[in-house]
Amino acid sequence: MEHDPNLKGNVAELAIATEAAKLELSVLKPLTEHERYDLVLGIGGRLLRVQCKWAKLKGNVVHVSLTTSRRTRDGYVRTRYSAEEVDAIGAYCDELQCCYLIPIDIAAGMSAMSLRLAPARNGQRAALHWAEQYRLGAVAQLAERRRGTAEARGSNPLSSTPSPEPAEATLDVGAHQFRNHFGYYLEQAATGAEVRVSRRGRAYARLLPAAPDAQM
Repeated sequence: MEHDPNLKGNVAELAIATEAAKLELSVLKPLTEHERYDLVLGIGGRLLRVQCKWAKLKGNVVHVSLTTSRRTRDGYVRTRYSAEEVDAIGAYCDELQCCYLIPIDIAAGMSAMSLRLAPARNGQRAALHWAEQYRLGAVAQLAERRRGTAEARGSNPLSSTPSPEPAEATLDVGAHQFRNHFGYYLEQAATGAEVRVSRRGRAYARLLPAAPDAQM
């Protein structure tokens, strides 16, 4: 399996479909070929187009490739995924026997993503993606809990982040990361976190949750 990407892709797709079925989610398969997504999963009252990926475990990090190669008349073309093509990236790590679901708002435009199982050795905590947050079961459970609230305010329960509450009261992030994942940090602030943005090592901006009685 080590040198057969097609087999790995098939195994990942089947593993994600099986895990979704165990979670009592709707699992649909496109009838036509050459779609940018492999499965359609029913989560939180929505049907989500999911591209399935084989993830590799390296130490305490699950590495997920977010690119694809397609053969054209001009040769192979490597591309990334966008929100117009898929709603989420599904990843299966065979070493851990675990499935993950990454909202496209976080994965869009990226070539790869690292899901951490343990803190970084250098002590970095800001802008890290924790594997536990993206487990398929955890995301599905969260989406169902948030479904009523999300429908009431007209938002997507999987749009920006799978985390219902911020992992920390304060999040420190660089300006580049903040710009690329604004939706994620906006949701974190909405759930009560203080997001502090730095630029070139200096404090640059601060994002706070709105006051409970604030009106637009």
